[in-house]
Parts: sequence; structure tokens; C-alpha cells
Amino acid sequence: HHMIYFMGIDPGLNKTGVGIVGWNGGKLSYAGHALVKSNAKATFIDRLGSIISGVQAELGKYELHSAAVEDVFYSVNAKSALLLGQTRGAILATLIAAKLPAVCEFTALQIKQAVVGYGKAEKEQVRKMVELHLNIEMGTKLPMDISDALACAICLAQNQTSRAY
Repeated sequence: HHMIYFMGIDPGLNKTGVGIVGWNGGKLSYAGHALVKSNAKATFIDRLGSIISGVQAELGKYELHSAAVEDVFYSVNAKSALLLGQTRGAILATLIAAKLPAVCEFTALQIKQAVVGYGKAEKEQVRKMVELHLNIEMGTKLPMDISDALACAICLAQNQTSRAY
């Protein structure tokens, strides 16, 4: 057995969470995370550039099997929904251009189902289950963007490995 890495992404224009999990012979483990931020005072293009560069930097650190982006569709208003959609598209394009074996997207429902076993779980439950799955010390309360990204990575790992391994 050798370690296979999966990246999960919780997209956002202000901050994008990136979580990486390892999979080795049926066992999941925590491999890393990053919180990629953009400067709220910068132009939209520059902010998008910051997010993309940050994601690319993380892509370069691991030999990834695949990556997934959470399909976030709820938003405060039309304008923020549009910005989020463009951010997601840019992140997806970055992953596709990286020529990973697989690029996927999962809804919050699919992710919660995979991680908690219940599609309507609260964010706090998701965080607790992520910490449990990955054996992360409970003292280090993960930021929500990171636990969401790791949850997405866990969902991806389960999805990909149930098919192939």
C-alpha cells in the first residue's frame, strides 16, 4: 500500500479553505490544510488571482490523486452568489488545468452524508466528525472553512476509493 492524497476545497472569494487527506489501505489520515485569503480592497480579478495562486501552491505540495470543490449555491444575495460562482469556476478551471486524474464536485448534502451519515447535519457536527475521522486533536478547533474543506476531501476519498481500491 502507498499513500494516496485527496484535496477538498471550500470555495470563497474572501477565503477559500483547502484540506488534504491521505488514504492508505483503507485508512484515512490528515495530510494538511491551508486557508487562502484575498484582499477585500483589491479588484475582483486580483482577488481571484490570489485565490488561484494559493490553490496552485497547495496543488504543488502533494502528489494528488484527485480534488473536489464543494458545490456552494446558497448566498446572501445575487451579487455575492455571482462572485462565489465565478470563484468556484476559476478554482475548478485551475484543478482541471492541473491534469489531475479526477476533478469532482459535491453538494453540502453529499458531503454531510459521507462524513456524518446525515445530510442535514450542523456545521459543528461536521467539524466534530472530521476531527474524529482524521484523528485530529480536539484541542485544535479547526476553523469552519478548513473543516468544510477536509470534509469535502473525506467525501472525495470515500467516493474514489470505493470504486477503485
